[in-house]
Parts: sequence; C-alpha cells; structure tokens
Amino acid sequence: MNVRPAEPEDFEEIKAVARETWHDTYDELEAGLIDRTVDDWYTDDSMPLDAPGTVVLVVDRAEQRSADESAEQRSADESRTRSGDEGEIVGFTHAVAQGDTADILRMYVAPDAQGAGIGTDLHEHLIERLEMYDVDRVRSFDFAFNDTSRQFYEGLGFERTDTGEVTIEGEQYDEAVYTLEL
Repeated sequence: MNVRPAEPEDFEEIKAVARETWHDTYDELEAGLIDRTVDDWYTDDSMPLDAPGTVVLVVDRAEQRSADESAEQRSADESRTRSGDEGEIVGFTHAVAQGDTADILRMYVAPDAQGAGIGTDLHEHLIERLEMYDVDRVRSFDFAFNDTSRQFYEGLGFERTDTGEVTIEGEQYDEAVYTLEL
C-alpha cells in the first residue's frame, strides 16, 4: 500500500470509495440519500487540495515487494497488475487544520480492504502531516450510530468528547466528536 497526497484526478476514485463505504456502513440511511450525499460531499470543491491547512491523503494499491515475499503473493500481484487494479485507491482521508485544532472530516477505507491496517497507516500519515501545522489536538466527526468508527478512533487513543448534529437534505442526524490530544 502507498499513502500519498491526493491529486485532482483522484476524485472519481475517492468518490467511489466513499459511495461503497457509505452503502456498506450506514444501513440507517436510505440508498438514494447516500448517493446524493456522496455526489455533493466528495468533490474537488468540497475537499480543495490547495486550501490553507487542508490535507487530503489517499491509499492506493501501489506495488511494494519485500525480499521474503512469497511466489504466490508475487503471482497474485502480477495478476492484479495485468487486470489494471494496481494503483486503485482503497482509502482516503480529509482534514483541515485551523489554529491549534485539526478536524478529520472524512476517513474511509473500502470495505474489502478493511481490517488490514490501512486505516491505522492512513491515520499515522495524516497525524504526521497535521503536526506540521503545530496543532495540539485532532478531532474526528462521524455519525453517532457508527460503532465501527467509534472502535477505530478509540483504538487510536481518541476519546468521545462531544456530540453534535449534521444536516443532510433537511434531516438532522446525531454526530459524535472524538478528540486526540497531541
């Protein structure tokens, strides 16, 4: 896996990861609402790459080989490369640093790539980038009903510190705020 800064041409794949993950994760939301929200929220306008304090990172399946990698794994990688899957984005995050606080607005890993440490690796790279902005704390926001997100952030040392609401098409949804003091 390769973690790198997002580029403008990544937004279609970012949107695809967001759509797949929202449909897999948010059973509480209607499918059409998910599609409309993803179309609105996951664009180069909503995640401007050159805005001050903004960090958008992606994880792709770039080939990385180790000396002890099995022949079976190399063969699987070669098959994936021939089928065009190498370089496919499997995760992304978007955060904004302002003052002494950075807010993680989005962090998603494709459902079929979850559980392999990609989210943790992405988080570590994000924190390294955010430290350049001299922040003291990092907050993350997610639907309050998302237990997977809660477990992920608590496993990284975040604590639930607040609640809020997010409005989608006029409907209010409870939001949880997790904070990590650096």
